[in-house]
Amino acid sequence: MELRHYQSDSITLAKNSLASGNKRVIIDLATGGGKSLICETIIRGALGKGKKVMFLVNRVQLADQMSDHLNRARIEHGVIQGQNTRATYQDCIIASIDTIHARGYPEVDLIIADEIHGAAGSKKYLKLIENYKDIPIIGVTATSFVKGLGKQYSFGKLFDDVVRAITIPELIEQGFLVDVDIYAPTEPDLKDVKIVAGDYHEEQLAEAMNKPMLVGDIIKTWNKLGQGKQTIVFAVDIAHSMHIVNQFIKNGVSAEHIDYKMTYEEKKDIVKRFKNREFTVLSNCSLLAEGFDAPATEVMILARPTKNLKRYMQMAGRVLRIYEGKDSAIILDHSGSTRQLGYPTEHREVFLDDGKPKQSTGSDKKEKKEFELSKCTQCHYLRKKSGKCPICGHAPVKQSDVVSTAGELKILTKKEKAKQAKIAGLDKQNVYSELLYMRDDRGYKHGWESRQYRNIFGVWPRGLIECKRIPSAEVKNIVTAAMIRFSKGSKNAQG
Repeated sequence: MELRHYQSDSITLAKNSLASGNKRVIIDLATGGGKSLICETIIRGALGKGKKVMFLVNRVQLADQMSDHLNRARIEHGVIQGQNTRATYQDCIIASIDTIHARGYPEVDLIIADEIHGAAGSKKYLKLIENYKDIPIIGVTATSFVKGLGKQYSFGKLFDDVVRAITIPELIEQGFLVDVDIYAPTEPDLKDVKIVAGDYHEEQLAEAMNKPMLVGDIIKTWNKLGQGKQTIVFAVDIAHSMHIVNQFIKNGVSAEHIDYKMTYEEKKDIVKRFKNREFTVLSNCSLLAEGFDAPATEVMILARPTKNLKRYMQMAGRVLRIYEGKDSAIILDHSGSTRQLGYPTEHREVFLDDGKPKQSTGSDKKEKKEFELSKCTQCHYLRKKSGKCPICGHAPVKQSDVVSTAGELKILTKKEKAKQAKIAGLDKQNVYSELLYMRDDRGYKHGWESRQYRNIFGVWPRGLIECKRIPSAEVKNIVTAAMIRFSKGSKNAQG
């Protein structure tokens, strides 16, 4: 295949970096940008010069994918990977980091390392790089910003340089990736979930997310926005993933679950049938975040909250590949992650992190705020700027400092303004869902939730989904205060 211009430029930039004296260089390229073709071209060039090349992977799936690619390119190669080891005499070897760590390192002249973001902090990669410290290493990844990829060790920096020939917005503009729309209909209550090593505690997160009403929201939203489209789901754990799949099946949607406990052949069969569109929804935990190539996939359901930008970008990349008849992708965020992490298609600067603790600065906070998104209160579409929604046309009404009360105009106090701003910031669907839960939990009659909703927002609930959600402390406090006021008013009227 002929190289695209940016693929050729990526190779040139990497070669120039190595020629300048750097030993280890990363090529940063978005998922779907064609890293395999870049690697094939580098391999072909090195073999043509009589060099021995090792293509390094961290998963069996990636080894198989590259082997299939080299077979199509008619490049003879061997494999060092568990029981699949064969033809190790070849000048081109595909090697698993786990296998060569256990069996020993072959003599090579060049290493190309796939998904190299996994090297940061890995003892196996550190030992490998120390062993090959005088051998040129080219790493490839879509997330080169991972902490520690530029960290200093006894043998030098883990990686010396990172190059990028094209950004994600440019790939979309030039038709090499599709753009994405994000909807965030529900945001789970995670206030009791601890943060461990920069991300949510796995067991506590699973408990918070695997609730019938949250899973019910996933099905209803997909029926509305993604029905019939090839869909990948990222859940918290295996039980959560299987629960989601079961609910899809109960609603007449063909869906399957995949996880690391399955045999290699089982996993391969499931992925093959998904690519062939034999079923519609494929759910997993994190197995498919890397090395999963199914370009027809149009929808990603994010049911796994994360604060980890690398994890988020890798998951989102699964739906950005181009495919015939696919104009754009959709992310249905039921995790609350995208509001803070932003669109995965935003331009982000490339850099190598030195692994040292960073002090938060004003510019860091400004940059983080730059990616935060605003949500339409009507259709739940996420966009970068507030104002009129580009999807449904809803324009939020600005709160006035002057209100009419008892036949006269009154200037709002700071306390009253803060209260109105707080209510204006509430998600109407979430509040309605929480009121439904409170109604049934407390044994109130039907209609109670609508009256409470009207007390809060001043309008009746229209066009909202009938799904329950565990109420937040904020909504509980608002309802309690309203009921106390009502009780006092009734007593005063009687007395």
